[in-house]
Amino acid sequence: MNCVNSVLLLGNLTRDPELRYTPTGTAVCDVGVALNRRWKDQAGEAQQETTFVEVTVWGKQAETVSAYLTKGRAVAVEGRLQLDTWETEAGERRSRLKVVAQRVTFLSSAHGQPAPAGEPAPDWVTEEAER
Repeated sequence: MNCVNSVLLLGNLTRDPELRYTPTGTAVCDVGVALNRRWKDQAGEAQQETTFVEVTVWGKQAETVSAYLTKGRAVAVEGRLQLDTWETEAGERRSRLKVVAQRVTFLSSAHGQPAPAGEPAPDWVTEEAER
């Protein structure tokens, strides 16, 4: 049986991107994305649930995300799930799922407003991630 590890998220950044570089000089950027789910319960009352997902972006795309995205911006993220595991100083094993982005698409400027005139930011990014 073939397996598929593919994720598509549409949401808003929960914080400004955090850019850093590996010892070999590869850019890596971490962002948080909030995903809202809305529905009506059996009584017809509006309900909402928010899920927070950590996303890692690599390479030139990481630098672009860091340069042009800020907290609140709407994005679409295509990528794959990755399980990170580690051990705390107390010897406890920990793990978490995150998304490794293969493509990040800018859906709007901050808070859904049009980008200011003359802003050099692209409307979307389609570069494939290096990892």
